Amino acid sequence: MNNNTYINIWTDGACSGNPGPGGWGALIKYPDLTQKLSGYEPNTTNNRMEMLAVINALKSINLKIKIIIYTDSKYVKDGITSWIHNWKINNWKNSQKKDVKNKDLWQELDILTKNLDVDWKWVKGHSGNIENDIADELATSAIKNA
Repeated sequence: MNNNTYINIWTDGACSGNPGPGGWGALIKYPDLTQKLSGYEPNTTNNRMEMLAVINALKSINLKIKIIIYTDSKYVKDGITSWIHNWKINNWKNSQKKDVKNKDLWQELDILTKNLDVDWKWVKGHSGNIENDIADELATSAIKNA
């Protein structure tokens, strides 16, 4: 795979308490430059921060080339590649007939990815993946610096 023809994104979310203050981070590698994004929310959950990292990274991109997203969140990867299909069929209800948690963010992510060519990859967190470690540092620093 020639990474020069792709946008590679590593994302991570962090929370101090769950719920509690949270941060998200994204490392975006374009063919010709690297960008770092991060943000903070005062009262949130880890899963929301994981999702906001992806959402904000995708919102920052206006190129129409293949995007590879690396996340250490199986919640995000499985949600967008598998679970979301039944959620949409069932009017955003889960198997217990309750509203899907983080429905607002899932709907936003669904709209954002509709016309994009995104490949989703899961990476093990805190395992020496340099780019994932950078995304983690961006997320945890957003909390510390708030």
